[in-house]
Amino acid sequence: MNRGGSSPSAAANYLLCTNCRKVLRKDKRIRVSQPLTRGPSAFIPEKEVVQANTVVERTNFLVEEYSTSGRLDNITQVMSLHTQYLESFLRSQFYMLRMDGPLPLPYRHYIAIMAAARHQCSYLINMHVDEFLKTGGIAEWLNGLEYVPQRLKNLNEINKLLAHRPWLITKEHIQKLVKTGENNWSLPELVHAVVLLAHYHALASFVFGSGINPERDPEISNGFRLISVNNFCVCDLANDNNIENASLSGSNFGIVDSLSELEALMERMKRLKEEREDEEASQEEMSTRFEKEKKESLFVVSGDTFHSFPHSEFEDDMIITSDVSRYIEDPGFGYEDFARRGEEHLPTFRAQDYTWENHGFSLVNRLYSDIGHLLDEKFRMVYNLTYNTMATHEDVDTTMLRRALFNYVHCMFGIRYDDYDYGEVNQLLERSLKVYIKTVTCYPERTTKRMYDSYWRQFKHSEKVHVNLLLMEARMQAELLYALRAITRHLT
Repeated sequence: MNRGGSSPSAAANYLLCTNCRKVLRKDKRIRVSQPLTRGPSAFIPEKEVVQANTVVERTNFLVEEYSTSGRLDNITQVMSLHTQYLESFLRSQFYMLRMDGPLPLPYRHYIAIMAAARHQCSYLINMHVDEFLKTGGIAEWLNGLEYVPQRLKNLNEINKLLAHRPWLITKEHIQKLVKTGENNWSLPELVHAVVLLAHYHALASFVFGSGINPERDPEISNGFRLISVNNFCVCDLANDNNIENASLSGSNFGIVDSLSELEALMERMKRLKEEREDEEASQEEMSTRFEKEKKESLFVVSGDTFHSFPHSEFEDDMIITSDVSRYIEDPGFGYEDFARRGEEHLPTFRAQDYTWENHGFSLVNRLYSDIGHLLDEKFRMVYNLTYNTMATHEDVDTTMLRRALFNYVHCMFGIRYDDYDYGEVNQLLERSLKVYIKTVTCYPERTTKRMYDSYWRQFKHSEKVHVNLLLMEARMQAELLYALRAITRHLT
């Protein structure tokens, strides 16, 4: 460990982890024994990710076809729990990074770095630093934003808003980018950039939500590239963030026995289905329920997790270090609830007025050909993906649950579906799951293994990975809807 801090007096109270660069309070008395948890995820035991030979063969084929690095990385290994989805994901990602498109290859990877830096996701940053250099990127740009062309720097504002408060994006932001003289962006270039930004903001949510471990590097003596880390590190072993020390205290979470929790959820799903068949809520009632859910989401905050988990003091002491901050401006800018307490809130985004299917899809395809088809396939795949199981139960229709997860993410971003009864969200998503969803979607860098373990304790890890895929795609679609709506308004 090395000393670190913002001033001589402050420095005396802190240690800086030489591995992950987290700033830690000295009184943590961290003792390091093991370098990292084994396997691709710090949340999922390695044996759970090991697949049958047929799945391994399919995954290896997809990596050979669509991986830009040419190797099976940890994200791909965890996603391979759902190979159907993995194919859609890798195809669309390969297209935006490698196939014909408006942006030069090094730009694409630098934009990925800028996006990942908004959530301090060192895992993705390091991955794309390597790819940036491999595709002919200028090494000096990696010193920070002051070394990049002005037109890339001009993406800062839209990167910041898309990542944290996409509802603030207006046609004026678009006009500023496309009408800046020699540094202007063409609309096809801008759409390509927006797709990349949204993709990597959302992928950071998956990385943190799934506890993706650093990549092993065979060239390093102990097998790890210590610079290539995300939020999980040896220093986390002192903070119950590893698999071996993952015991939960029921009193911390106020939850019932996991078996009865599962049965209760099954019963609620059955009851909701029956009620839906008996009577349909009026439009006025549906609107009221959306507003209620939106307001209640205010009280599902990361502060809840700070008070619930011993991890809290650790998180309060986290400081964004220079290796990440060099790629962003205004690092303090973060998510704020769409419906702020005591404030006049912005008008709700009515999904029917600007849908992905009728508006966003065609605009993206017109300006950046074929990516619309690939994204649409990916959205549909994750939304419709089902094995008709819930933990130990088989032949279960999980449509209602999948829709609640997707729509709850959109609700936090101020997007409302007129034909959806938001009362179902409250019935189906218990509090610890809502806390997890909000953290992974809005503040992914704060996600801990305790949060991951605290919900759906009877469910399989593959089912929780499915949840993370739904959250990732719902977030990406929400960001795209706001950005594409602004571009549409600029064009009209």
